[in-house]
Amino acid sequence: MTDQRGGPVDESCVLPDGPWTHRFVGANGSRFHVVEAGTGPMVLFLHGFPEYWLAWQEILPAVADAGFRAVAVDLRGYGASDKPPRGYDGYTLAADVAGLVRALGERSATLVGSGAGGLIAWTAASFHPSLIRRLVVLGAPHPLRLRAAIFADPRGQFAASTPTLKFQLPRYEHVLTRDNAAEVEAILRRWGGPRWVNGPDFAAYARCCREAMQIPQAAFCAMEGYRWAFRSVLRLHGYRFVKLMQRPLVTPTLQLHGALDRASLPRTAQGSGRYVTAPYEWRLLDEVGHFPHVEAPDVVLGEILRWAKA
Repeated sequence: MTDQRGGPVDESCVLPDGPWTHRFVGANGSRFHVVEAGTGPMVLFLHGFPEYWLAWQEILPAVADAGFRAVAVDLRGYGASDKPPRGYDGYTLAADVAGLVRALGERSATLVGSGAGGLIAWTAASFHPSLIRRLVVLGAPHPLRLRAAIFADPRGQFAASTPTLKFQLPRYEHVLTRDNAAEVEAILRRWGGPRWVNGPDFAAYARCCREAMQIPQAAFCAMEGYRWAFRSVLRLHGYRFVKLMQRPLVTPTLQLHGALDRASLPRTAQGSGRYVTAPYEWRLLDEVGHFPHVEAPDVVLGEILRWAKA
């Protein structure tokens, strides 16, 4: 794979300088790239698809300035983190989060996840409740709400999920990366709110995400999480996953969702509170699509700080 200058894309493209420190941390049998700023109670950020840690570039320093240890990670298979051929099931991805909290020397963390990272955040809080102090989820229904809506809402969530159903096709990662990963920008454009997509910051952000997806094996790994999610429906470990996820969540949870989210519909996400017995809040964000953290970073920052300080 090559970048737009004709040379190979390597992991250095996701290591920009800034008001943060780049580190590599071993957790759950893999090496993860983390970006860190500040000191204090830890807030751990999980990006979604088709992004990488840079999704939090505006929020990360501001959270650090507010008195927290802010850490953004490249998820397994993304950016400069390891890209093993396996480990993209819900169990392992949740264990990655638990391992990172421990590897970073913390007893617990506030967990913030967006999109696919939000689904992992729900799972991590469910499977490892003692490690997740508080939870903030953006653009991600509870996994069981999403699963139910795909089957029960054919004109709604099933239709919205059609682009990710294509990820089941063998070698679809080559579709994702051809023409300098033009499809990555198309996905950002399709899922983002019009105000952001047509604004001044979209092109530069899309260019960064396109480049990161062209790192060798990144696109394949990104597809594998979606492939497991759909294939597990018919398998025993998928049945077990559903049973485990039915346990009520005991972590205080804040759910933020874009009113214009076309990937995870607001009506799908809105029923997620039924899985939470701890304090729970829902907020719908006007004029925002699937990427609230980059579309309305000031609003999201304020909500994260309010929830983390509680």
